[in-house]
Amino acid sequence: MKKPSLESLGLDLLETTPGERWRCLLLPFATCAGFFAAAREGWWWLALICAALQSFFTYASVSHDLVHRTLKLPAWLNESLLSLIEGLSFRSGHAFRASHLNHHQKFPHDDDLEGAAAKMSWWRALLDGVTAQARMWCWALRRAKGAGRWWLLGEAAGIALWAGWCCTSPVGIAYLAITVAGSWVYPFMTSFMPHIAGGEDPLHQTRLFRGKVVAWLSLEHLYHLEHHLYPQVPHQRWPELARRLDPFFAEQRIQPVILWR
Repeated sequence: MKKPSLESLGLDLLETTPGERWRCLLLPFATCAGFFAAAREGWWWLALICAALQSFFTYASVSHDLVHRTLKLPAWLNESLLSLIEGLSFRSGHAFRASHLNHHQKFPHDDDLEGAAAKMSWWRALLDGVTAQARMWCWALRRAKGAGRWWLLGEAAGIALWAGWCCTSPVGIAYLAITVAGSWVYPFMTSFMPHIAGGEDPLHQTRLFRGKVVAWLSLEHLYHLEHHLYPQVPHQRWPELARRLDPFFAEQRIQPVILWR
């Protein structure tokens, strides 16, 4: 399988505007603040929406861009924001990077911790999420060297302090519990759902998703196959990347999974 070169698809797919970068970087902080503000007013329905959006805007969106360094930020700022934004949700940004980049290199190898849920039943994939973040951090620490170890240890300390502060109030405890529980669905949603562990090559190891309704519901984040083929493209350009790749997928006879047209 020879995929189209990124040059032939258009190098504009690598570009984001300053406004797009600022907006995506601020969203995790806005949703976190929104949770506390809404919860303190007793608007728990709004607080839960904020928590769900924060879970989405971190791991699946802006943190993902920071992992791949697609926003073209200065290195010190990219690394700091990766730690801080994932830390808001009690997760290690640099453990996420280590596991995710390894996933891109090795799926469906047995050494792919992130992709392991693709080989499980649906209920085991859900259960896998309960301990996934802790196992990911331990896995990354065993392999880390130099500055990487300090990032991981510093993130663990920061998460402990943040969790301790949250435990000083009922609203903080609710935020801690809801946010951590929200992370449990990641193996199911990002590994079990989109991947095909028995696929013969990268084009057949990840499902192709289409559908206007589900694209809207997922805020245009359903392009997992496209991301695996071109991980250097930021999430803001995934819909356009998908549009430009559709003729290639049709030529290769890749049938899309169409969810809610």
